[in-house]
Amino acid sequence: MKIARIRTADGDFYAQLKEDGYHLILGNIFEEWGALSDPYEGEVSLLPPVCPSKVVCLGANYKKHAEELHLDVLPEPTVFLKPPSSVIASEENIVYPRSATKVDYESELAVVIGRKAHDVKEEDALAYVLGYTAANDVTERHMQARDGQWTRAKSFDTFCPLGAYIETDACPGDLTIIGRRNGEVVQHGHTCDLINSVERAISFISGIMTLEPGDVILTGTPEGIGELKVGDVFEVEIDGVTLLRNTVIYEEDA
Repeated sequence: MKIARIRTADGDFYAQLKEDGYHLILGNIFEEWGALSDPYEGEVSLLPPVCPSKVVCLGANYKKHAEELHLDVLPEPTVFLKPPSSVIASEENIVYPRSATKVDYESELAVVIGRKAHDVKEEDALAYVLGYTAANDVTERHMQARDGQWTRAKSFDTFCPLGAYIETDACPGDLTIIGRRNGEVVQHGHTCDLINSVERAISFISGIMTLEPGDVILTGTPEGIGELKVGDVFEVEIDGVTLLRNTVIYEEDA
């Protein structure tokens, strides 16, 4: 099942995407809900699929990506945060900051948490997942190298595109991730190559911090990262899940 978050003339809603359109969801998407039998007939625009209290990310979670950045693969997952203010929807613009000199794309599978998770066992982890979506972990690479830690490089407004939809019926260990820059495939990976699985990630992170409904985990990017330029259109496609598309604009034009 595909779930969207949409803006309508009547307000913002979660909706179930079906062949005939968006069916507004009644109730709390993270508790009990139902969808209207008739599709919404007015105009809609896509919003980010969730409003997370935090976005928790795994770094160097594909071996070949770690190699291309000359990063060590550590015994435990490398975890960092992106702020909620960095989140944008599919079709919104990635803003190239005035202070940036090299902005990179990173195509990723994102996990949407469905219920409060604290100190979860690995074998129980998927029971805490609402579904999966696509993400672009946009990064200012020179700042990342200079700072010696990743907060500034990862946290600019618009540096966490998510969406377009949440797919609730996907197998996180069997998904293909494709990144396209201006229509050309530049990343092609598979979640079977994750160093730390989705289950491991949820268990590890929830042992550090409580994951709230709507929180998002970015699971890392496969090899093939590269630079974004103003005017580029970048797509992240996860087969059977969703397609995320964003255009890069300069900050002065935002």
